[in-house]
Amino acid sequence: MTLDDKLSQHFRILPAQERALKRLYIETIRDLLYHFPSRYTETRESLPISDLKEGDNVVVFGKISGLKTSKAFRKKIPMAEGYVSDDTGRIKIIWFHQAYLAKMLQADTLVRVEGKVSARKEVLYFSNPKIENISELPNGSSSSLFSNSQEHHLYPIYPESRGITSNWFYHKIQQTLRTNVLEEIVDPIPKHILKTYKLPNLKSSLIWVHSPKNHNDALAARKRFSFQEIFFIQLERQMERAENFKEEAFHIKIPQEKLTKFIDRFPFTPTNAQERSIDQMLKDLESGHPMSRLLEGDVGSGKTAVAATLAYAVSMTNPLGQEFGSLQTAYMAPTEILAQQHFESFIKYFFGIPNIQIGLITGSGCKKFPSKVNPEGSTDISRTQLLKWVKNGEISILIGTHALIQKSVAFKNLALAIVDEQHRFGTKQRQALRGKSDATPHFLSMTATPIPRTLALTLYGDLDLTLLDEMPKGRKKVATHIVPPSEREDAYDKIRKELKKGRQLYVICPRILEPDPDKESAIQTKSVKAEAKRLKEKVFPEYSIDILHSKMRAKEKEEVMLAFKDGKVDILVSTSVVEVGVNVENASLIIIEGAERFGLAQLHQLRGRVLRGTHEPYCFIFTDSKTDKTLERLKALSTAKNGFELAEFDLKQRGAGDIRGLKQWGISDLGMEAIKNIKMVEFAREEASKIVEKDPELREYPELQEYIGKSKAPIHFE
Repeated sequence: MTLDDKLSQHFRILPAQERALKRLYIETIRDLLYHFPSRYTETRESLPISDLKEGDNVVVFGKISGLKTSKAFRKKIPMAEGYVSDDTGRIKIIWFHQAYLAKMLQADTLVRVEGKVSARKEVLYFSNPKIENISELPNGSSSSLFSNSQEHHLYPIYPESRGITSNWFYHKIQQTLRTNVLEEIVDPIPKHILKTYKLPNLKSSLIWVHSPKNHNDALAARKRFSFQEIFFIQLERQMERAENFKEEAFHIKIPQEKLTKFIDRFPFTPTNAQERSIDQMLKDLESGHPMSRLLEGDVGSGKTAVAATLAYAVSMTNPLGQEFGSLQTAYMAPTEILAQQHFESFIKYFFGIPNIQIGLITGSGCKKFPSKVNPEGSTDISRTQLLKWVKNGEISILIGTHALIQKSVAFKNLALAIVDEQHRFGTKQRQALRGKSDATPHFLSMTATPIPRTLALTLYGDLDLTLLDEMPKGRKKVATHIVPPSEREDAYDKIRKELKKGRQLYVICPRILEPDPDKESAIQTKSVKAEAKRLKEKVFPEYSIDILHSKMRAKEKEEVMLAFKDGKVDILVSTSVVEVGVNVENASLIIIEGAERFGLAQLHQLRGRVLRGTHEPYCFIFTDSKTDKTLERLKALSTAKNGFELAEFDLKQRGAGDIRGLKQWGISDLGMEAIKNIKMVEFAREEASKIVEKDPELREYPELQEYIGKSKAPIHFE
């Protein structure tokens, strides 16, 4: 057996198990060993069978008998059955989807059974318990339960998927560990790092994580693998950063008096955070090396104004002394409506400034701001003409969607690439935008999604992080109400009063469709389609209602959002897909259904939809949960100063695997536990930086090279 062997070479795998393994990204022996337990059960004490009662999570020891295979109920699910007995009685065991156990186990042998006691027609039984052969029964002291005479009190519980169980993983991993496969393991983490942070080596860690003798072993192994995952993410990011820093970029410097005059044009006084951010980025632009920076700030914190200031500095730089020789900026937004919105904002910011032309390009049409014809607005032009002006440098700032990265779009001197809501674009799309220039353009990514600092340092380790952690003076605070079921009608009355004043309402639901009521596992939460129908029929029949969700075509979503923005729709019922950053000034009301299903940072961002106008904003948090922990978490929305504080609170309060939206980043649950530890993230970043600074191509670290080449993130969870 070798680490790269397929599981099917060594184990009999049923079709349902094969599909489950594929969902869990497990194909090889290496993948299997990196499928770590999600938790461990403590089993120092066991109960006699006569003392068992329904609902107990227990361990019993006894003799197995009556083994057979059968089919379960109407669904004809393959299953194994048997009985375990001790001196006090016997209890039935049923294993669904694990008929093979009836053949694998031998009758009249001693076993240890662990699981939850269920009941059917008042008859107790174990459903899908963990079972293993033992050499002798415990006698109440330190009797051995294993043939190797080691005491084991912790038993691993593995993440499952439909068709495969934790018990299956337990047996297969234990079989694997009994081979010599670990002898070929090469630890990729340098020994000096393991020594510095007191981390066990890879071989010991794999044994301890799957077969811990005690809690200390399990914690040490999990600490090592947490560090390992974050370290390798940091290593890759630092390598990308070093590669980028080798390049040369346009040297951009603008006189302070010109910059001050431009900033004075804004219809507001810049915050200290905005001024600090602009200063940081202008220093980056002056360095001659490509800027790579992430600007993170709440909805309404002024990110667009910062981007406009940088674009102005770029546009005022003309190193070539030509008529249309000024440097250019490309600004990419995730949707047409956002691109159009930024285009309109830039027209206002740059109104009356000579020789700075602004263009818009989207998948469906193009517009340009020709100052000689219509200096206060925009006019439609042909795509051919627009592309010609971009190519010859006449257009200084081009705003658009992913249409910006089409091959037909060519710049003369692209010096700055700006990406709004970076997480909405893939890496290839961002690289394609940066590749639109012969020289490496400066790069600014912006997001309104609150990200905990540790997560930002990990995910965006190749970018410098800038926070807009201050809101403009005079910005209204959203009146946030936590609404239990008993207070719904009162909330609707308050909303109706605002709707009568001409205001508009967002209603956010966790689902698109109603769950299947026949499925026991279905989570009963509000859905967009059913809630829109209910609101129209029973709550707000006099108002126009439309829906928005991710399954709609892009054009359909654009049309609905524009209708809402233009006031043709009074109530928009949507999933959380409702566009980030869209200005609907008249929409001052938002209901969030099933709020306990969302992360705090996401709730905060959704709440920001109603901060765009001058009307008093209201947010109604509807929840069916009655638990103190959930209510405490939701109340933090009223007390936290900003989205960053909420993101940190959510990271600490919720289980790492429950933090919504993080799976898209490819970080495992174990990695997310590491993200909670700022010191671990900083240590991993520091060690990765040292290595890359000394040896950017890892020539002195072949193990690191091989690891990154084979598997960038080998830890998999469902």
